[in-house]
Amino acid sequence: MRMYCRQIFLALALLVSFTGQVLAAQDADNLKALTSQLIAANYAEKEQLAGQIAALDDERVLPILSALLEGELFYKKDDEQILIVKGDAINNAFSGDAVDVPGKRDKKKIGVNNSLRGELRSLIARAQINSRKESVRLDAAANLLKNSADVELTLVNEALAKETSSDVKDILSLVRGLILLKSEDQAERITALELLDGSLYPEVRASLNQFISGFSEEEIKTRKTEYTAATKSLASIETLVEMNGYIENLYFGLALGAVLLLAAIGLAITFGVMGVINMAHGEMIMLGAYTTYVVQQLMPDHTGLSLVVSIPAAFLVAGAVGVAIERGVIRHLYGRPLETLLATFGISLILQQAVRSVFSPLNREVATPDWMAGTFMLNPALELTWNRLYIIIFSLLVLATLALVLKRTLFGLQMRAVTMNRPMASSMGIRTGWVDALTFGLGSGIAGIAGVALSQLTNVGPNLGQAYIIDSFMVVVFGGVGNLWGTLVAAMSLGVANKIFEPIAGAVLAKILVLVFIILFIQKRPRGLFALKGRAVENG
Repeated sequence: MRMYCRQIFLALALLVSFTGQVLAAQDADNLKALTSQLIAANYAEKEQLAGQIAALDDERVLPILSALLEGELFYKKDDEQILIVKGDAINNAFSGDAVDVPGKRDKKKIGVNNSLRGELRSLIARAQINSRKESVRLDAAANLLKNSADVELTLVNEALAKETSSDVKDILSLVRGLILLKSEDQAERITALELLDGSLYPEVRASLNQFISGFSEEEIKTRKTEYTAATKSLASIETLVEMNGYIENLYFGLALGAVLLLAAIGLAITFGVMGVINMAHGEMIMLGAYTTYVVQQLMPDHTGLSLVVSIPAAFLVAGAVGVAIERGVIRHLYGRPLETLLATFGISLILQQAVRSVFSPLNREVATPDWMAGTFMLNPALELTWNRLYIIIFSLLVLATLALVLKRTLFGLQMRAVTMNRPMASSMGIRTGWVDALTFGLGSGIAGIAGVALSQLTNVGPNLGQAYIIDSFMVVVFGGVGNLWGTLVAAMSLGVANKIFEPIAGAVLAKILVLVFIILFIQKRPRGLFALKGRAVENG
């Protein structure tokens, strides 16, 4: 008996599958036939044909109707082959294959008028909202929300009745609310306010503002329930939008802090070990950014890979320049901070001019890989950029890697020994001169990596590093000279503080306020948030 039931079930399944294939084939044939009839049809007939095309179950319906609406649907004169023409690309409307059309006169556009355009928009919206793909339905619902004034309530109600995705349902409910908000029926308007309550979409906020502004003093008294509900709903939405604004400022502040962290880590190490005020540190950042530009020019077809290759390349280039500066100039000026400041300032000018001579004074643009471009939406009122998120993660990875190097390697041990007590480290056989050189190179190399990150946020130019050198020194002094944890806390704190003060006081005044705060803070804690411990520090 079971075997018999299974055989019946299998036969029914095969029959349904075969029937579906037959119907699909019929729809494909009908699509070609109906689309071909558009060539000779008048505008009234075209409206009827468009409706029949929209009713077919075929994935090619939407592209064909969209092409007709946009004036991109043509036919070839010699064989009446239906074409979709987008710029220089000419493809068969059904197969998608490229078609060779020798001259412009060999093809002709299938014309539309305003009445047909309106009908096509309605048909396309209906076809999209009934699509099998959830992503298409989601986009269609978003489009309906943006153009709710032209949407029929019956279309929305039908789509809601069939919809299975909660995300699409939520947007369609908002569309329904926007339509009902303009109803003459008070009960429907109250229903609309319930549907729209708490939504962060700009269209909802705009409609509620318009709805409230339309009340006269007399109507406020007679329609108090509606007015109160609308004002409460709008007030709660505005509160949520304001909270999202704070989150956005926090995110931008953390991103700025990540850039400051990358720019200041190397300076913190250099300053902490050698006590050198390196005014050419910003130019190490600039060299890293230009290295990214050069690598991308060498690998123009691999934008993402070129950015990855740029990280070690920028580290090596900036690090090598740093070692050369230390061996050639800095080592002769230890113990004379004012002279090191003047010497490194002169070096910074030389490097800037060298870059201008090689690359010209004009800014260079570094392309952003696809995986770093664009934004991601947390909610309708808050969209954040991918590139800043990647830079935040990248800066933390660089910090963690550097901490491992300093804690787990022989070079890190020697560097910490020189930091804590240089004479004792020298007496133990550590070549303090080479530790200085490698430390300067390490700090410069990390600055080069900061240049790679900055190339994804701004254009690359000779003065790129100058914008971050003062902020880097503030981070180092505030966090504690030579302390990585202090540098992290200081960079993130100053980044967030800048972005919080900017909307209130403006960009320039915000920087002044932060600088005044640091000056006052240093008066109380001269060694910063996290001061290093050791004989050298104590003696200093």
